[in-house]
Amino acid sequence: MVDTPGYLPGADQEHQGIIRHGAKVLYAFAEATVPKISLILRKAFGGAYIALASRYLGYDKIIAWPSSQIAVMGPEQAVKIIYKKEIAESKEPKKLEKEKIQELKELFLNPYQAAKLGQVDMIIHPKDTRAILIKCLESLLNKRESKIAKKHGNMPL
Repeated sequence: MVDTPGYLPGADQEHQGIIRHGAKVLYAFAEATVPKISLILRKAFGGAYIALASRYLGYDKIIAWPSSQIAVMGPEQAVKIIYKKEIAESKEPKKLEKEKIQELKELFLNPYQAAKLGQVDMIIHPKDTRAILIKCLESLLNKRESKIAKKHGNMPL
């Protein structure tokens, strides 16, 4: 079940080992051979999204509620990067920033866009969650995934 705005960026977090610890999470999910089902409840942003709900890590089923938001980063951060120059040159920078944030939210920050791009398999109503999860688990009952024979992988430490 995913509801994360992403990893907190910053020098303090980097000094405390966020990259190393994040790499351990990615490694564990990538190496898992059990059925991997992700249910996105609300936010799924950035590196945390990749670790917890990404097709690229081999998730078998990715399900989202209609209220979910899926993106590389939050709209506020994206606008500050993408439209930095335009906002700085604007006569009303705060207004323009708000408009651009709203525009990004409407265009990209919804599960329907993610489904169009193949990042989500199903968008379900919250009341159907239990039944859908049971069906997903039943469909993956005989899943067999083989990895290269090795005693241990190269886990990031």
